[in-house]
Amino acid sequence: MADEQTLDTQNLDANQAPETSGEDLVARVKVLEEQLAGAQDQALRVAADLQNVRRRAEQDVEKAHKFALERFAGDLLPVIDSLERGLELSSADDESIRPMREGIELTLKMFHDTLKRYQLEAIDPHGEPFNAEHHQAMAMQESADMEPNSVLKVFQKGYQLNGRLLRPAMVVVSKAPAPVSPSIDEKA
Repeated sequence: MADEQTLDTQNLDANQAPETSGEDLVARVKVLEEQLAGAQDQALRVAADLQNVRRRAEQDVEKAHKFALERFAGDLLPVIDSLERGLELSSADDESIRPMREGIELTLKMFHDTLKRYQLEAIDPHGEPFNAEHHQAMAMQESADMEPNSVLKVFQKGYQLNGRLLRPAMVVVSKAPAPVSPSIDEKA
């Protein structure tokens, strides 16, 4: 008898449920379609965000590998500067220091070869037009021989690592000579 009661209850529940009209079904389908479209849009946005995060992470890792030597290379530059200055200040004609000069030249060549292998390039702009992105002007000097705004002298070479400026070249920049004004003696 308990089974009959259960069946009767189910029949009553089914009979009591209001019939869903066609318009209600269409409205529910429309709401569900809108929810599905919103979920699909959100899934696409999440996928795009994930792809952007992955690409940024790959770029960060690439930059970290590419510029990992930046600080170390920056610390080596004064050593190279000192070796170059030592060669500039010593006389190539002095026989007593010739072996020492040759040793410095070989050491400097090894340094330059090693730096080149790791994409560290010297910026030696002597005679080139001044470029504020790669050069630091230390002084300006009049020159009739060179175009104005050209590099006359390089105090210290600049360096770049994989195209990124590590240190600007310190330079003297040319300027046009001042017009000669007649002196008092010439007027008379």
